[in-house]
Amino acid sequence: MALRSLFTFPDPVNEKAARTVAAGVVVLSVAAIGARQPWLLVVLAAGFWARVLTGPTLSPLGRLATSVIAPALGKPKPVPGAPKRFAQAIGTAFSTAAVLLWFVAGAHVPALALTGALAGAAALEAALGFCLGCKIFGVLMRAGIIRASVCEACADLSLRHPELRREPART
Repeated sequence: MALRSLFTFPDPVNEKAARTVAAGVVVLSVAAIGARQPWLLVVLAAGFWARVLTGPTLSPLGRLATSVIAPALGKPKPVPGAPKRFAQAIGTAFSTAAVLLWFVAGAHVPALALTGALAGAAALEAALGFCLGCKIFGVLMRAGIIRASVCEACADLSLRHPELRREPART
């Protein structure tokens, strides 16, 4: 596998796989908080780093979700990859901050609070299909902070939803 192809993120993403990964994040986060096992924060952060950099390729949770669980859930439901990668980047920032707070600063309560916020966002994705990071991505696109070219399918919903396409005006 070429190095360039290793560091890619799928586009589109199977939403069923994304929701499965989110469920795994909830389990890891709740276990880290409930059992006060800070080493699980490292596992959580490493998983986010793997997914944001390589999609599911180097993430055991991502591989399980895309190769085993999502296919068992039926036909894939494709969604744009860019917002999902953005959401993974937010998870990377939160989980890495939690690791640094716990192990470097000794600030255990803030580390667990960040992990709880991460668990809450992941629970929304897993249970309801509501991707908070994707919504933030959309707001940033509408504000012009993220260029429309980053995600054409996000900028033009008719690319994903043919029923929204307008027929050209007839003259």
